[in-house]
Amino acid sequence: MHAGKKYSLKEFILWTRRDIYRLTILAVIPTVLYHFCGFTFLSISWVPVALLGTAVSFIIGFKNNASYARLWEARQIYGGIINVSRSFGVMVRDLLRSKNKQQDVQIIFYRHFAWLTALRFQLRENRVWENMNDLRNIEYAQNYHTAEKTNKLEDVLAQYLSAEELAYILTKKNKATQIMALQSNHINKLATAGSFSDLQLQSLQAGIAAFYDNQGKAERIKNFPYPRHFSSIASIMLNLFVFLVPYGLLNDFNKLGSGTLIEGYSIWLNIPFAILLTWVFNTLDVVGESSTNPFEGSANDVPITNISRTMEIDMRDMLDETNLPPALTPENNILM
Repeated sequence: MHAGKKYSLKEFILWTRRDIYRLTILAVIPTVLYHFCGFTFLSISWVPVALLGTAVSFIIGFKNNASYARLWEARQIYGGIINVSRSFGVMVRDLLRSKNKQQDVQIIFYRHFAWLTALRFQLRENRVWENMNDLRNIEYAQNYHTAEKTNKLEDVLAQYLSAEELAYILTKKNKATQIMALQSNHINKLATAGSFSDLQLQSLQAGIAAFYDNQGKAERIKNFPYPRHFSSIASIMLNLFVFLVPYGLLNDFNKLGSGTLIEGYSIWLNIPFAILLTWVFNTLDVVGESSTNPFEGSANDVPITNISRTMEIDMRDMLDETNLPPALTPENNILM
């Protein structure tokens, strides 16, 4: 997540510079052929190009709205995890402290941190349709640190789980699901031993159900991409529009200087204006594409690492611990 005021124009230009090179070539070739080789047949009417541009603007707008909806839903999911974690932690602490079960409180709390850790590691795994392998995103990722890409899951889980539980969890495919299953089993055993009443057990199990619900919602966004047919047709139409724009502007810019001192030279304005127009459409598309996968590890992700750390700090503070981990701070305005 970008935690600064805004992305600068310089950042956008550097981020899209490879696209600018391509757009420049597409604008220069027809202009040179038109002016120096007399290929006037290359000029086409602007009307069909403008109609295509209208269609492209609609489909890119639709795509960006859908991308933002996925991003905002992902943030709401983690907002729900924050709220349930705090209420779950308070209930466990207050109900077990009266039974002199301080050690069980700590085990449950730390197992919850393990669940948060396993979940964020799973959500940061790569998918074929994600964009982190794009050169522009690989390059920009050098500006910030993604903990899930550099740390090993087993090393982090070892801070929260016993050796026995860690060995068990590492054999499982969906580790977050199995950690929460251990949590449920522990709470049920405590209830059987008389630490919780039936009503209290019901409330705690409702919290675990809410954790599973939010995990499932996050996994749905992670494992179901923005529909490929919508994405594909948007790319095809955009590329067609980008290709045709310089040809549609040729005749208009050639006529622009007629009867003036710039007659014969105004045609060269076709290049910068074609680049500018196509760059706007192209950049709108890549911005939407970079937001459609909110857990992939890009600069536009939901900051699940930071949120998990915040929840750990809050819950360890409930235990009156003094050696709390530091809050995460943005690196070059990017907060993960």
